[in-house]
Amino acid sequence: MKKNKTINPTRSQFTIQRQICKLIPRDEVTRIARKTGAEDKARTFSSWSHVVSLVHAQLSHSIGLNDLCDSLQLHSGPLSTLGATPPSRNGLSNANRERPAEMAEQLFWSVLENLGKLSPDFVAGRKGGRAFRFKMPIHVVDTTVLELVANNMDWAQHRRRKAAAKTHMRLNLQSLLPGFVVVDTAGEHDNARAREVCAGIKSGEIVLFDKGYVDFRHLRDLDQRGVYWVTRAKENMAYFVAKEMPASTDQRILRDEIIQLKNPDKPAPELMRRVVARVVVDDEEREMTFLTNNLKWSPRSVSDLYRCRWQIEVFFKQIKQTLQLADFLGHNANAVRWQVWMALLVYLLLRYLSHLSRWGHSFTRLFTIVRAVLWSKLDLMDLLKCYGTAGGSFRHLAQPEQAYFAGFR
Repeated sequence: MKKNKTINPTRSQFTIQRQICKLIPRDEVTRIARKTGAEDKARTFSSWSHVVSLVHAQLSHSIGLNDLCDSLQLHSGPLSTLGATPPSRNGLSNANRERPAEMAEQLFWSVLENLGKLSPDFVAGRKGGRAFRFKMPIHVVDTTVLELVANNMDWAQHRRRKAAAKTHMRLNLQSLLPGFVVVDTAGEHDNARAREVCAGIKSGEIVLFDKGYVDFRHLRDLDQRGVYWVTRAKENMAYFVAKEMPASTDQRILRDEIIQLKNPDKPAPELMRRVVARVVVDDEEREMTFLTNNLKWSPRSVSDLYRCRWQIEVFFKQIKQTLQLADFLGHNANAVRWQVWMALLVYLLLRYLSHLSRWGHSFTRLFTIVRAVLWSKLDLMDLLKCYGTAGGSFRHLAQPEQAYFAGFR
């Protein structure tokens, strides 16, 4: 019998941590630090060391300052090959509090632009799913709430005894990459940020959002800009039917009509499309009412487009359950923003590695593999290409008998 050849990831002279950090241009970090004034507050702990430390906090899922600083101190040798120094607890805490979080924000967009130049297909994204027939870019707008501890009450009070921050995001549906992000307190309503989040959407493009973002004045502005939108209709919306559309052959389409608001003084699009359909949610059929300014799409297209909006819920679930957005390294607003932006940066880097290696498994599995070998000297691309395949193996890292407990072999 011919034995199958075992495929092992090759060795590298650099650690996995270093290979990931090499995707962040160091000269760009220095330039942004000088531009935002972060470099003025750096002495022995440089801005580059600050970025590397917070990247490691996300990749290792550090639960606190002591956890992160001890880990970096114990790996100070490999860390020095990156040109970074391990921080003290007070030094890192002070950097998170004093250095402006605008540096992390600008660094994220700079790295995204740089990776887009290196690999245009990465930014363009894939064409597939329910929205495969739409050639124009599709954007999804939503928010996620990050629960904070009581120490944040002075700036992030959300309810009577709770504190929280809110992240407003516009996600590109094809690439699943953020196009616009705002990190702020959770006190204000979603539609207060609607204009700001949708400002960069061009004519002919599509934007999807929940009814929390419904503001008829804003919907009219999008309509005048030539932007197509799909959302859900509010239950108390007062309207009259201007035209009944032809009945659909799809039995799950219950109603399709063109409507106008009853209040003529209220700023709103002149005509809107109202589609009532049965949609499968959590293996159950539910009746939902959709609203759009496109009068030519089929009612099934309207329903399918809105279902695509749930991709941003999957995105939020991935970054909140995988990356470190539960235990924060600081209680002040600046430290929270630093950590959110660095989590998005690490997500971007991992997605780029997934794109280059043609990773076929989940994002969570990619993260856990990288975290497990963070300080190992393996070729990262070779590791991701062979791991999880039929011939993939890690037997060169440990002997086979080490995988068994005594007496259970």
